[in-house]
Amino acid sequence: MTVATPIPFRKMNGLGNDFVVLDARAQPLVISEIAAKAIADRKTGIGCDQLIVLEKSSGYDVRMRIWNAEGGEVQSCGNASRCIADLLFDENGTNTATISTKGGLLIASKAGDKMVTIDQGLPKFGWQDIPLSEPFADTRHIEMQYGPIDHPLIHSPSVVNVGNPHCIFWVDDLDVVDLGRAGPMLENHPLFPERANISFAKVVARNHIILRVWERGAGLTKACGTAACATMAAGHRIKIIDAKCKITLPGGDLHMAVRQSDGHVMMTGPVTYEFDGVLPEGLL
Repeated sequence: MTVATPIPFRKMNGLGNDFVVLDARAQPLVISEIAAKAIADRKTGIGCDQLIVLEKSSGYDVRMRIWNAEGGEVQSCGNASRCIADLLFDENGTNTATISTKGGLLIASKAGDKMVTIDQGLPKFGWQDIPLSEPFADTRHIEMQYGPIDHPLIHSPSVVNVGNPHCIFWVDDLDVVDLGRAGPMLENHPLFPERANISFAKVVARNHIILRVWERGAGLTKACGTAACATMAAGHRIKIIDAKCKITLPGGDLHMAVRQSDGHVMMTGPVTYEFDGVLPEGLL
């Protein structure tokens, strides 16, 4: 009789955006969509917004793979990147780390006790890079609206890719539309062939934005790091915020910047360890 090898996990979160982390560097793991969804299930699994799997990476500290709660694998996750960077700091006794993702290379640096800065890289604004399903010469604002045709409730969002596609509606009232109801339709809008993360952003001051996010494949979330990066990039591009800005999400604050030397988006925020455990047999 073969006894299944226990698979340990670590539960972590960044501003309440929570993750189950599996380490597959020593023993590879095969993750199916069904398994990822089962682990993320908050009633019958461990429960999380994203499943994170660490793998060996040639030339970098680690390869990070990400599955959303619905079971689909995605390219990038800003809050998870901070969590994984903090693990690497402890493991390696360093203050910097390099993380390979499907969305590109991330460079992390220690910013204090359980505080991490992620260099999210250079945002992509070309319509084909986001991607959109049709050409737009200017992606600072695209033709898209929600609500009555003659009096839309929200319209003209900014779009950008920061490792994954984002659509940001600039609003005066964060409750002008119920994001929980509108999110699924906007995420799956025909303009977004790979779907998109949907954000409502209210500019309080040139150095402060309040943000609400419907995350692609996960739904309403307490925090989304890449949405904060996307909002920072898009807002600075259209000159409504400064090069440094606090972004307030339901889970707390992220401190953002556009690095003037190269245009890279920098995100600084906290990391929280919740608990360690072992996956129940049959869950993977």
